[in-house]
Amino acid sequence: KRVVNATGVLVHTNLGRAPLPEASVRALEALAGGYQNLEYDIETGVRSRRGASAERALAELVGAEDALIVNNNAAAVLLCLSTLGAGRHVVVSRGELVEIGGGFRIPEVLERSGAKLVEVGTTNRTRVSDYEKAIDEETACLLRVHPSNFKITGFTERPSLSELAALANSRSIPLVEDLGGGLIVEERSGYPAEVAREPTVQSSLRAGAHAVCFSLDKLFGGPQGGVVVGRAEIVGRLREDPMARALRIDKLMLAALEPVIAAYSQGDIASIPVHAALTATLEELENRARGWLAELGAPDGVSVARTQSRVGGGALAEEPFESAALVIDSEHPTELAKRLRGAEIPVIARIHDDRVWLDPRTVLPRDDEAVVVALRQALGD
Repeated sequence: KRVVNATGVLVHTNLGRAPLPEASVRALEALAGGYQNLEYDIETGVRSRRGASAERALAELVGAEDALIVNNNAAAVLLCLSTLGAGRHVVVSRGELVEIGGGFRIPEVLERSGAKLVEVGTTNRTRVSDYEKAIDEETACLLRVHPSNFKITGFTERPSLSELAALANSRSIPLVEDLGGGLIVEERSGYPAEVAREPTVQSSLRAGAHAVCFSLDKLFGGPQGGVVVGRAEIVGRLREDPMARALRIDKLMLAALEPVIAAYSQGDIASIPVHAALTATLEELENRARGWLAELGAPDGVSVARTQSRVGGGALAEEPFESAALVIDSEHPTELAKRLRGAEIPVIARIHDDRVWLDPRTVLPRDDEAVVVALRQALGD
């Protein structure tokens, strides 16, 4: 059921990840209840390929030769490894053998794909020479995994993506990058510093990656999905793999995705809720929280305070950034949070330091009234 996310975790996997733009909601309303030209060319009257126009638009958006959309990023990675590496060697740094939410482990994905894992380097230090020594006639590709949900700091070393691309090109093997987050916004002047440091899909392609996999429902801000963008020859091989049919997108995901792609193409990034939330200023967030407080009549024990939001969804290694929140002092914070969840439209808050926090950064503006209603009920007004 519909809930209000007041946790401050923007791409909250438990709460459905990225909320969709209004244009996507309208597209679903228009298309979900009837037929649509999913695999049909209206002009010629013959069968067409599912998602072809969306894939062309995505490829153009990021500057890739081609794109293939599948049902999530894990599927994109699995398809790459199965198509390119089955029965052969895939070289990966030990420091990138990660596990993300739901037990998705890179070594296990490699095993399932039929490829053989070749680990190089150490947990904290891997050099280009480590990859070079591991390449032999059985090597299918190099795999680079973006450590989006963890950090290794201190005595570390990691080759740049362009260095790996140069090596891959010299040995005529593909370089595949699992980028994960799907950030494609390159001008990030209004974004938190943590987001501004995140590599974009375009930067990975410019650095020379032959195929880049990323999620469509994290920093891209769309429905659940994954995509592989890159060289036409590689993406073409993936598209022809029988596994691609098992991993293909459905009509509702495609209907929701196309307006998101259009928003990027038209420069209307502010209409994508994830980006609207990321670029909300501290002053705007404090004003919204104070608005809630005023609606409640400023009761004792309720105030506005600085806090920290997180991107979530396994992106940005859970790095927090500054936000503001409505804070409620309570002798029984767990019970108060439960009462908020018991509202007609449940409000999901965060408990920290034995207080209940509601962060407006992750509350859609249209849900401000629902927050106030739930608070009045929970506080016994």
